[in-house]
Amino acid sequence: MNSRLIMLGLLSLCCNFPFSQITAAEPSQVNDGFTTNSNDWPWWRGANRMGAAAADQSPPLVWGKSKNIAWEASIPGRGHGSMTVVGDSIYLATADEKSGSQSVLCFDRATGKPKWTTQVHAKGGMLKNTKASAASSTLACDGQRLFVTFPNSKGLYVTALDLAGKQLWQKKVSDYVVHQGYGASPCLYQSLVIVSSDNKSGGAVAAYQRKTGELVWKHNRPKKPNYSSPTILHVAGKDQLIMIGCDLVTSLHPLTGKVLWETEGSTTECVISTVTDGQLIYTSGGYPKNHVAGMRADGSGELAWEIKSRVYVPSLLIQDGYLYGLLDAGMAACWKADTGEEMWKSRLGGTFTASPVSVGDLLFATNEAGETFVFDATPKGYNEIAKNQLGSEVYSTMVICGDRIYYRAANEVDGKRVETLYCIAK
Repeated sequence: MNSRLIMLGLLSLCCNFPFSQITAAEPSQVNDGFTTNSNDWPWWRGANRMGAAAADQSPPLVWGKSKNIAWEASIPGRGHGSMTVVGDSIYLATADEKSGSQSVLCFDRATGKPKWTTQVHAKGGMLKNTKASAASSTLACDGQRLFVTFPNSKGLYVTALDLAGKQLWQKKVSDYVVHQGYGASPCLYQSLVIVSSDNKSGGAVAAYQRKTGELVWKHNRPKKPNYSSPTILHVAGKDQLIMIGCDLVTSLHPLTGKVLWETEGSTTECVISTVTDGQLIYTSGGYPKNHVAGMRADGSGELAWEIKSRVYVPSLLIQDGYLYGLLDAGMAACWKADTGEEMWKSRLGGTFTASPVSVGDLLFATNEAGETFVFDATPKGYNEIAKNQLGSEVYSTMVICGDRIYYRAANEVDGKRVETLYCIAK
């Protein structure tokens, strides 16, 4: 298996819903009283769960080490999870690979100064692929609590903290056998936090009460490695919890865990989080089968289209009826969302792990070498607006909110790898 492959799962790997297409559950249903706004980014891929920043955002298009950097802060340890930005704080996960400890960090949003550190696990952090990290999950925040998942001591654990970093509860989701690593992030729905633990020992998708940690439902999964996050989308007229990977596309009722529908149509190992146009959901994977596909989410199991492009790690974006993706071969591509027709393909260069982010009609895509390509979201062809260099190693997906970009990168300093959190602002 390609070693790049996943580390990746390991990746990566929010806003009054000002979007024209139906994309996610209603805010009241998702958040149970927590109102998101365009200045926050409360969980993986933003409030609409599909990598789209609010269209009214105006972040810098050009930056560099000495240009448009409002502040930078040192991050102890190593992690590939993205940032969670709520209120005046930024939260992220990190791990010490020597001790095996796994922690949550909090930074001041205005200055980048550290506010607190909470060690969630003192040892036992699990890692296999050397390109992975033991802290690749992105936290979810409901305005009162933080939720994080870590693979630790042969198990997958979900932990709740308050906003001051105090641990409220912790639960073991299932046993966990590391294949490449762990990259899934928790999602929130009504009063629940929902997490997944796909792995070769047989994982689960499970929902817990956010306040108490009480298990509400649990759905067992096949004994196969997989890295995709559970994603809640409003599609085909109802809220659905979508899981891809393990050779299946599965839809669960987010409140009960009941299977709404399930069909073959994915590959074994997936990393991306799926997106929707309101009728189709889109899957992609890279092992053992390369594919990008559109599937009807009405329970019919109908595969609307499928192509053999390899979009393994970075999640897709959808805009105005078109899909945009980053191929393993270092290329960007655009497809017609309802048919899969390729509109264009262009070589950017490098290898991509971080997922792209959209702001209005612009797309931001960062490769592993720290180059960010800013280009138009248009089916007419690749039109580059800017190319920026920051950091020498980037696996984490940037966050765009409050007209700023929050960006996690690593550099070589005195022969050592050092991670930095950057605030990019005009």
